[in-house]
Amino acid sequence: MVSKLLRGCVLALAALVLGNVLAAQPVASGDAPAFGLIVGYRDGANPLSREETDRGPWADREARLAGAWQRATQRSREQTERLARDTGVRAVSVGEAGRAALLRFDRPMQGRALADALRRVRLHPDVAWVEPNVLVRPQLVPNDANYGLQWHLRGPGDGEPAGLNLPPAWDLGTGLQSTVVAVVDSGVRFSHPDLAGKLLAGYDFVSELQVANDGNGRDADATDPGDWISPTDLGNPLFSGCDLAFSSWHGTFIAGQIAAATDNGIGVAGLNWEARILPVRVSGKCGALVSDLLDGVRWAAGLPVAGVPANPTPARVINLSFSGSSACSPAYQTTVDDVRAAGALLVVAAGNESGPLTRPADCQGVMAVASVQRDGAKADYSNFGANVALAAPGGSGTTPLDPDNLYSTTNAGFTGPGGDTYGYKKGTSFAAPQAAGVASLMLALNPHLTPQALMERMQAGVRSHTVAGGLACGPANGGVCQCTPTTCGAGLLDADRSLQLATGPAAVIQAVNVVVPGAFVTLDGQASVALAPATLTGYQWTQDSGTTAVAIPNNTQSVTGVQLPAVEGRWVFRLKVTDSNGGTGSDAVVVRAVAPPTPPATGGGGGAFGAWWGLGLALWGLGVARASRRRR
Repeated sequence: MVSKLLRGCVLALAALVLGNVLAAQPVASGDAPAFGLIVGYRDGANPLSREETDRGPWADREARLAGAWQRATQRSREQTERLARDTGVRAVSVGEAGRAALLRFDRPMQGRALADALRRVRLHPDVAWVEPNVLVRPQLVPNDANYGLQWHLRGPGDGEPAGLNLPPAWDLGTGLQSTVVAVVDSGVRFSHPDLAGKLLAGYDFVSELQVANDGNGRDADATDPGDWISPTDLGNPLFSGCDLAFSSWHGTFIAGQIAAATDNGIGVAGLNWEARILPVRVSGKCGALVSDLLDGVRWAAGLPVAGVPANPTPARVINLSFSGSSACSPAYQTTVDDVRAAGALLVVAAGNESGPLTRPADCQGVMAVASVQRDGAKADYSNFGANVALAAPGGSGTTPLDPDNLYSTTNAGFTGPGGDTYGYKKGTSFAAPQAAGVASLMLALNPHLTPQALMERMQAGVRSHTVAGGLACGPANGGVCQCTPTTCGAGLLDADRSLQLATGPAAVIQAVNVVVPGAFVTLDGQASVALAPATLTGYQWTQDSGTTAVAIPNNTQSVTGVQLPAVEGRWVFRLKVTDSNGGTGSDAVVVRAVAPPTPPATGGGGGAFGAWWGLGLALWGLGVARASRRRR
């Protein structure tokens, strides 16, 4: 069965929480220079904390208030001058900062000197709190020429109900070059100027020559040669189930969404300003063979693939914008399990058939992303269902240049490559990369986050679905409809909230290899971490799902073990950790029990290459030929 490439026709967005955390921390050497101190006095000692009543003969209330404030500020300044003398802090003047007092240094101060001044003032009996008076940078907004066309990067505060809310998130972090995001797709155009310096070498996994369209099979060149389908192609039985189409440049568009060079004055902005893209080419004309797709996903995560060099730069986040016409199969599920055990989050598109999820979006352990239009209603094309993690903008325009679609890097070629350019697309293919990009920003803040922790924290940080779309989405209402947590995931992806939640504790479980039925399995969460100065204070193991219920003794310890029943099956065990600040994090581990193969019988006729085997091989080959023709 061939996976269908989710095309978008060429139709063409915490700071408060993190700020509070940072404000409570001691200033370290190397912090920004302070021009003074902002001081809050204790109740009863702050002349600015109350509005005094002036009984003088003033004509109006405003004049009375102004007079009272002037006398209060004078008393506050005298108090702050005494504070400076008492603490030995050099001050050139004093004043106010809102309803707090301001002590201005005679020259900017930072590092150890600033920390010492803060400590001395904080210890004064009249002082409730103190913070440095530093320059506050404007909210980061990239200067890319076409940033204004990327409405999906902004948020509700900018009039975009479904937007990602990235500007405040970028104030928390713009990414790290050490973060690798794999785009398992059609390859990329390495020549695109807005991807310069952002692309790793990658690999080409397309094995069928006619599908590959580059004259060879698997090799180290992940360049996208184009994936057009011509009338002549439709005469080939291999492509008889396909549709006429120009080249999509699908992987190039997604690579730009995640990590286009940002704040460089040209083109578009990527979600992650620093991350590198690992292009893994698995699709060509009409789609991807399942075998190529699964091998590409494995390789992207750093897992071995026979006949292919080891991946020197495994990805922590993998974007897979494909869907198939059938339910998740064991081949898909085992690959998903293996990739998660390797530490990679697999982000997948929900699909574009306006119906229930199919593979890989219905596989357990993937992060399936549905598509919403600009007002937050489910996009008419987006699949939906209980396994959707959350929703993100996917575009909803009706013409090639409709600004309600998404804008990113592409190529002008209708068949083979033309000029590198920019354009509009829509589809769940382009909603998924937004979750992948946010996940990569979270990893830059907290590299200890596991795939499960990333997904859970992004879900915890969503904004509620909007009321747009009319009737609630459901089996009888699959077009434009109102999203609910059971159809479009936990809510709308919010980058700012997600990055705030990146810095809590993280549960980390040692991966478990495939075991035999009846095995005793050790559940090891010793690698779980809390961010200093917090420490881990509690562990709680539970069973999420499984073929049968399994008792978990010592389930409040970092390491425990379970005795599996003597049956084949799949179990998911979860560890929840709590830190000394009351923060929590969780992770899950998949345990698979598989019986060893039965040894072949000896003697007799036929052997391994008998007639039945030959007939099965012929039927298998016929099935592959038919399946490989299916693509959208």
